[in-house]
Amino acid sequence: MKRVLLSEGKGRTRVNLSSHWIGKDLIVCLFNQQGHIGAVAVADYSRKEGRASTSVITRLGHKDDSIAYEAAYKLCKRLKRPVCAIAGIHVDNIAEEEIAEITQNCSTLIRRFGRI
Repeated sequence: MKRVLLSEGKGRTRVNLSSHWIGKDLIVCLFNQQGHIGAVAVADYSRKEGRASTSVITRLGHKDDSIAYEAAYKLCKRLKRPVCAIAGIHVDNIAEEEIAEITQNCSTLIRRFGRI
């Protein structure tokens, strides 16, 4: 499968998703213009149990764990293969409404990528 770059939103709430395949394993990154490594989630799929298991590591002071978790878990469950999701989104003086919009934009990108 080829590399993919998707974007959602505009202005301060615009986020991107990029993908890279390593063999049959998938790496996805969710980031904005001030992207960084905020959290990393790894999900693995058990065909025997029919479920995905996900672990997350979050850098001190970062709050990107829920985005990384959602991406790794949902894409692993859909694709039935290992997924590593790296999330790093930063916005100075962010408002609660912007957090909600960024979270929604990330969910939209994950759904869009899962349909490719």
